[in-house]
Amino acid sequence: MTIQLILASASPRRRELLDQISVNYQVCPVDIDETPLPNEAPLAYVRRMAAEKSAAGMARYGAAFPVLAADTTVVLRDVIMGKPKDKEDALAMLRLLSGNRHQVFTSVSLRGRQHGEAVSITDVTFRCLTDAEIVAYWESGEPQDKAGAYAIQGRGGVFVESIKGSFSGVVGLPLFETAQLLAQQGITIF
Repeated sequence: MTIQLILASASPRRRELLDQISVNYQVCPVDIDETPLPNEAPLAYVRRMAAEKSAAGMARYGAAFPVLAADTTVVLRDVIMGKPKDKEDALAMLRLLSGNRHQVFTSVSLRGRQHGEAVSITDVTFRCLTDAEIVAYWESGEPQDKAGAYAIQGRGGVFVESIKGSFSGVVGLPLFETAQLLAQQGITIF
């Protein structure tokens, strides 16, 4: 198997999505500070995070292969909802999302011969959740490391009443946009 790119992420979801489209990659995660800047808009934040991750991957692993990075954030009324710090934070997030529409921003950054970027923005509407469901969901362990404290590809998918946009973008790597960026680097899917 010939490596086509470096994936600057430890996310199993991003690996599954790349596997789905038969891209050969090597996982080389990077660790950067993901704290939003003061008054940073959600779109600027997610773009900066993806770009910084791909730049860190290029600096760390060299330019032998293109470096792919992504960042996903949940946004409710222009407020970034990151990964929950603890149980109370997760429960508060899920209560805010309950019965509301929010957006999921995923930015993809691919560095190789050139630097390409793309952003997917998806509207997600949650049905109204009971407090018992929210607590039971937390106790399942699934929301603990997820932006917005839920995983659409897991049990959290039962909370989603509707989606307008990219399902794979909500999972963590929008395949349409990613395929376009890969093509620009000479990596084709078919």
